[in-house]
Amino acid sequence: MSPRPLRPLVLLALAAAFGASLAGCGNKLETRTLGETEGLYIDIGELKYQVQLSRILNPNDEEDRSYLAGLPAGTTPPTSSEAWFGVWMRVQNTTSEKTLTAADEFEIVDTQENSFKPVELEDNPFAYKPPRLGPKTVFPSENSPAGEGVIQGSLILFKVSTEALANRPLEFKIQSPAVQDEVGIIDLDV
Repeated sequence: MSPRPLRPLVLLALAAAFGASLAGCGNKLETRTLGETEGLYIDIGELKYQVQLSRILNPNDEEDRSYLAGLPAGTTPPTSSEAWFGVWMRVQNTTSEKTLTAADEFEIVDTQENSFKPVELEDNPFAYKPPRLGPKTVFPSENSPAGEGVIQGSLILFKVSTEALANRPLEFKIQSPAVQDEVGIIDLDV
């Protein structure tokens, strides 16, 4: 008995692969407002946001002390049940003609719905200050201390409870500056 020709099966597989590739075609790129991990760009309004890194900061570490510089007078250090936590972010304006304002409202929420707001930093070259981004620009600028650094993102500082660090994943929420109902969410790698 001779083996059956594979030609119909091969043609069927090729047709299925071609159809699947066409299904992904279209005129509009995917809009993503949820990021299951850091490193993915999410879209909020017409800007793209990317968490470069998030981690606990150690005030006794030389590098981390520079990130904590500029805490407002009277800011209390974390208690034994709290920690400084940094989120470094990039923002990109991919439009060709519009100048857009980046988000300035952020929040970290744990799985128990405990919420944490940023701590403002004054005169810190690594701190995130919401910019107006011209067309085809990225923040932080590659010529800034934050853009030249290893992380290449601007710091958003939080004081979080150590209990929250155990209630993972932590969600980093970015509020659209233009549309109140529009919130991007990124799961942070802790």
